Amino acid sequence: MVDYIGVSDIQRLVHSQGAREFMERLAAEIEADYRRWGEFEKSARLASHSQVGVIELMPTSDGRLYSFKYVNGHPKNTAAGLLTVTAFGVLADVDTGYPLLLSELTVTTALRTAAMSALAARWLARPESRVMALIGNGAQSEFQAIAFCGMLGIEELRLYDVDGAATAKLERNLRALPEFSTVRIVRARSSSDACKGADIITTVTADKKNAVIITPPMVRAGQHINAVGGDCPGKTELHADVLHMPGARVVVEYEPQSRIEGEIQQVEPGFPVIEFAALVNGTAVGRRSPADITIFDSVGFALEDYSALRFLHSLLEQDRTNRRQIDLVPRLADPKDLYGGTLGAGGKRAQLRLIG
Repeated sequence: MVDYIGVSDIQRLVHSQGAREFMERLAAEIEADYRRWGEFEKSARLASHSQVGVIELMPTSDGRLYSFKYVNGHPKNTAAGLLTVTAFGVLADVDTGYPLLLSELTVTTALRTAAMSALAARWLARPESRVMALIGNGAQSEFQAIAFCGMLGIEELRLYDVDGAATAKLERNLRALPEFSTVRIVRARSSSDACKGADIITTVTADKKNAVIITPPMVRAGQHINAVGGDCPGKTELHADVLHMPGARVVVEYEPQSRIEGEIQQVEPGFPVIEFAALVNGTAVGRRSPADITIFDSVGFALEDYSALRFLHSLLEQDRTNRRQIDLVPRLADPKDLYGGTLGAGGKRAQLRLIG
């Protein structure tokens, strides 16, 4: 029997401690795993692209545990009443190859993406940052707002989306949360208006195209840009000139993958970047001065999903009361007799015992 986490389970796990605390704890797990960067197998994700979206597999292992995530990105899905992103993942034991956990990752991906964004901002944004522009107010926006307000102490959110209904949805959801009672929420008239006075600019748009959400005139010295929405070939949010601005320093998760999918797909191959692991391990510095413009070119990396799955599994181990399992792998009296123990007479007897 394999541990299983469905949508109702992740709702229960997050509600039991609150989304803010959950993401804070998840960020700590992600940071701890980035500190042992050298232990992990690393590769760019395997992507299957179509004209309307992408389906990806994201595997990694530290030699003890193995994980993978299946995830899609289909921006036009919402017009049909479907989610843009869905995901599930597996955590497995390397020594036996047996799966330990099968989990939904649609909600969890949103949580880990926001946790990673806020974690990177802790390392890159000016400590006194209190105002954030949040451009793109769709499915990921609440998670980003909760993570940044909780982990960085953001006091003012400046919201903008080309779809006014999305902004209204975001504001409504945030105002329903007690922790946002003291947060100033401003509806901006444009992306440029949202960036005015912002210490941090977060872009989380969904269109699968080379969009120009942020241009150099919108950016000032000292800002931190959290570029989340550009995450596959041909899909970006920042004008390429933003990356070349004086004092700009670009941080990525895994450089070979980001060269293909991130904002840096727009620039020359030798364009200098810093991997996030180098920051947490002290081999590189992100922000060198208050005037630097720091950019987190986020595309999502398999290590973060590994951290999330490992964290979820640990939560199940701590509280077995609500544990759910599925019969994903056969249990056999004779491991060499797969047919007899499943489809043959032995399998029928085992099924009767389980039903009984």
